[in-house]
Amino acid sequence: MSLVLYGHHFSSYTQKVLIALYENATNFEFRNLGPESPQHAREWLGRWPLRKFPLLVDGERNIVETSIIVEYLQLAHPGSVRLLPPDPMAALEIRFLDRFFDLHVMDAMQVAVNGALTGVAAKREEAMAIARERLERAYGWLDAELAGRTWAAGADFTLADCAAAPSLFYADWTYRIPEAYPVLRAYRARLLARPSFARAVDEARSYRPLFPLGAPDRD
Repeated sequence: MSLVLYGHHFSSYTQKVLIALYENATNFEFRNLGPESPQHAREWLGRWPLRKFPLLVDGERNIVETSIIVEYLQLAHPGSVRLLPPDPMAALEIRFLDRFFDLHVMDAMQVAVNGALTGVAAKREEAMAIARERLERAYGWLDAELAGRTWAAGADFTLADCAAAPSLFYADWTYRIPEAYPVLRAYRARLLARPSFARAVDEARSYRPLFPLGAPDRD
């Protein structure tokens, strides 16, 4: 077994990489980072002391940052599902959407989560207001941008969808996508039905009580 992934099933960024691995049925070993497996944490920090996960290990090579990991998998362990097309301009559009979901959806959601983790009511409310405002703008742009598309960039499932799935999953828990954005709501539903993401969601169900904003009884 040459591929090892260090991460946590409830982590959105871990899920982003898991989707890519599941899409191509890539063989790998998952090493969960939690109190029940301190040896995994020691190994992870020994390889990447910046304390960010997921981390993909391929032999002696350590690969970090989710978008880079997904691109690396396509280069070093390709499968039938191409998550980035060979055309450079088409790939550039997908990389842009990947960054949009990470920076304007996932990061906005994280603002609310971080506010809740402080345990201070005023900071929680302030952070939630910021997150809602940022997510509303992102939702509106996405609803128009995704019109007529099955997946983020068109007909094919790509890196952008690997980023979109956990981003919209947790963002909707934080600030539910309004009914005024039916295109985006339908896209999120398609992502949840995709077998690769459905598997990642199921693997993380036992951790839902950890969501600091309170996980809704759905999805």
